[in-house]
Amino acid sequence: MSRDLLDRIDQRTRLAGHNRLALLLFRLGTRQLFGVNVFKVQEVIPRPPLFTLPQLPSAFAGAADVRGRTVAVLDLARAIGHAHDGAEPSYLVVTEFNRTVQGFLVSGVERIVNIAVEDIQPPPDLGGDAHYLTGVTRHQGELIQLVDVESVLAESAPRASDATGISALPHTPGVPHEVLVVDDSRVARNQIRQVLEQLGLGATLLSDGRQALEHLQQMAEGGRSPGDRYAMVISDIEMPAMDGYTLTTEIRRSPALRGLYVLLHTSLSGVFNHAMVERVGADDFVPKYSEHELAQRIGVRMTALQRAA
Repeated sequence: MSRDLLDRIDQRTRLAGHNRLALLLFRLGTRQLFGVNVFKVQEVIPRPPLFTLPQLPSAFAGAADVRGRTVAVLDLARAIGHAHDGAEPSYLVVTEFNRTVQGFLVSGVERIVNIAVEDIQPPPDLGGDAHYLTGVTRHQGELIQLVDVESVLAESAPRASDATGISALPHTPGVPHEVLVVDDSRVARNQIRQVLEQLGLGATLLSDGRQALEHLQQMAEGGRSPGDRYAMVISDIEMPAMDGYTLTTEIRRSPALRGLYVLLHTSLSGVFNHAMVERVGADDFVPKYSEHELAQRIGVRMTALQRAA
């Protein structure tokens, strides 16, 4: 993989808000092409020597010293049950999301491509490694499967819940107690739903921004104000079909929707652009993933609604 390709990562991450997705393409064998959001990638290096750590879950291949930092390393093909096809992992993709850094072993790294999110389709329900996909698309006639690295990591290294001490919020008549959650990661949707349940709030779960916008527009066209049903919208930023920036922009453009409270919730803690959040008109932002921080931000919104009731 050329140094020029790595140097272009920063340039490619400037696509936020244009409803486009920059993907790093790689292979886990000799045939199938996979992709991961460049925003999650710190760097790609030749496979370094691995060493063992006693506290690492068994799913991990070991750990590596990356620029003086110990990084846990997962064999991605093995984690999702995908055959290597005789091609041994030769590269380490170092990623940062959910406030952690981890590495994924892959067989080969191809290039970075810029994909319009409307060209990304939901993954087929085929079982197996399709369980770990957030979408599929094509580039130059070749199928690309988008890997949900958050789900892979969550199942390979389950984290203990930090939701103890979260108490249900008081119910106030006339105040909506349901939240619209928009995230392409199954793991993230379930994590948010669990926090909402502990707060005593209901949740409607959708997997991309386009679904959410159509859902809200249909409510409004049917004569029901989305603000009467939903106390807030919690949306991921990086999603297929429509990203969170574009969803927020479309909500603010619509007279029927613009009053909705939007909290953007993203795993991209290392490169998040606060100016972009303000530009698209989001009300708040919180990086993934802290149950207590998310609960606190939701509580702030609910308290404001109760005071206004």
